[in-house]
Amino acid sequence: MSFKKKFRSSLADVFELPKEILLDLPRVTLVGNVQMYIQNHKGVVEYTDKVIRISISGGELVIQGEGLTIKNIYSEEIFVDGLIYHLEYAV
Repeated sequence: MSFKKKFRSSLADVFELPKEILLDLPRVTLVGNVQMYIQNHKGVVEYTDKVIRISISGGELVIQGEGLTIKNIYSEEIFVDGLIYHLEYAV
C-alpha cells in the first residue's frame, strides 16, 4: 500500500470516516443472490444478461449470472437485478 493510501486509511480511522470515501473504494451491497447495489463505480465495461463488468478504482467488478439487468444507473451508483452466481474483483 502506498504512503498516500496508508495516510488516508489512518485518517479515516482517526476521524471514524468510511474508508471507501477517502480511499476511492467501491461499496457493494448484495441482497441474497438476486440484487446488487454498487456505489463509487467508474462506469460499465460490458453488459449482457449473463455478465456485467463494472470499472472500479484499481480494477473491475465482474458479475456473472442469469437474467442480469441494470435497473438504475447514476454517476456513482448502479443497481443490478437478476440471479447472481459469481462475483469477482479483477485487478
